[in-house]
Amino acid sequence: MRHTFCFSLLLGSLLILGLGARPAAAQTGEAVNATANGTLLGMSKLSTEHTTLMKAVKAAGLEEAARGTTKYTVFAPTNAAFDKLPAGKLNELLRPANKGRLAQLIGAHVVPGSYLAANLTDGLQLQTVQGETLTVVRQAGGIALRNSQGTVATVVNDDIVAENGIIHSIDAVLAPAAAPAQK
Repeated sequence: MRHTFCFSLLLGSLLILGLGARPAAAQTGEAVNATANGTLLGMSKLSTEHTTLMKAVKAAGLEEAARGTTKYTVFAPTNAAFDKLPAGKLNELLRPANKGRLAQLIGAHVVPGSYLAANLTDGLQLQTVQGETLTVVRQAGGIALRNSQGTVATVVNDDIVAENGIIHSIDAVLAPAAAPAQK
């Protein structure tokens, strides 16, 4: 739960705060050849493909929570990924009474540390801030993630470098065990 709060705090701050440019670092701590153009939150807000995710972050109360310097990798579902949820499930999760469930769903897409695509090797197991396991699957030059429920999400845009982490856009929602499954 502590990681969920920290991530929420971080994601909110990142998306809100803005546009300072600093070198990013790979998981190993080595400098990478990319410059951060804002925080995770700020960069996600600039994307027209992540408006549903931003609505969910706001509804979960996570915008203000992202004010730390801890680095995270966010596997950010696109709007099309959220469209794959069963009819009515997203609206149900966006209700104030489901704020906790929504935060868990978002946390199932967040991994502590900064993982560039090059760091995502086949078979690598990542633990999300919710304690879920994501397994990296390399296939035909692409990257996919499989969660413990068997849902597979393909990375459709990788290595979006932010001041406090990395964003990889994915084509499916990786629901934790207690959250809604995709249709």
